[in-house]
Amino acid sequence: MPLTLPDRLPAISLLEKENIFVMGSTRAATQDIRPLRIVVLNLMPIKITTETDLIRVLSNTPLQLDLTFMKIKSHTSKNTPVEHMKAFYKDFELLRDEKFDGMIITGAPVEHLDFEEVTYWNEMTDIFDWARTHVTSTLYICWAAQAGLYYHYGVPKHPLPAKMFGIFPQKPLVPSLPIFRGFDDLFFMPHSRHTEIRRKDIEAVTAPVSPSLTVPEEAHPLTVIAESEESGVSIVMARGGREFFITGHAEYSPLTLDTEYRRDLAKGLPIDIPRHYYRADNPSLGPVVTWRAHANLLFTNWLNYYVYQETPYNIESIH
Repeated sequence: MPLTLPDRLPAISLLEKENIFVMGSTRAATQDIRPLRIVVLNLMPIKITTETDLIRVLSNTPLQLDLTFMKIKSHTSKNTPVEHMKAFYKDFELLRDEKFDGMIITGAPVEHLDFEEVTYWNEMTDIFDWARTHVTSTLYICWAAQAGLYYHYGVPKHPLPAKMFGIFPQKPLVPSLPIFRGFDDLFFMPHSRHTEIRRKDIEAVTAPVSPSLTVPEEAHPLTVIAESEESGVSIVMARGGREFFITGHAEYSPLTLDTEYRRDLAKGLPIDIPRHYYRADNPSLGPVVTWRAHANLLFTNWLNYYVYQETPYNIESIH
């Protein structure tokens, strides 16, 4: 089944060239199907690229998805046309009374700031609290994963001596979990970040600090479910799968790290060649794609086992 997307969204024409099945909202309206409602809070600067990356990995499922793009009112994107934002994005305030089967919150280029220094932090925490009662399962990605773990559980982030940059092997620590169905003993995930979360801080959590967490849910501790000897903690699960915190970027396209590397070089920034990425570690030879199959499986398993299998048919029953 396809993803239902707003008519004229640029990702539609881009992904149709890749033979990925997507459907405009006009055609979808003629089908008598209850699609899963997925909301994406896209905090990345070049939003069209992130939209396309996420739609690509969400499309590999037999479920029909209805995507809504959310934006925060307290921040104006400088790298995406205003017309695009007006046409395809809605402020959080306009969606506050709606409920969704699943939610994805992306990373953001604000790692160098303390969380409370981020200009839109208050709105972010409102959204974090809202998701607890209005969404069945939420994926927090990269900076959003760090922010969610900090806000809900008091887990700090730590600066790295050098950017964690490349494709790193990850080990599923609880392979029996549905999120890992079909996974191999190792899988690869892109990382691009200047900070990290540490296992010892996660294991030290004994109770949530977020006021939105009710007493029965406190029985679900944070669980590190995947990590790497090189890149550290990669996936943390909470509340029985109602929340996943992913420190990397499984959704990245083959050339995303290459684009970031060449961008930083052009700016004269200190940047190492992304590890385990280029053939023979030579940028002129291009990347070896080692993460795409597991990325598709990760998002498909999340949609099937933690959204579709858990969400009520009457979406208003989500709490």
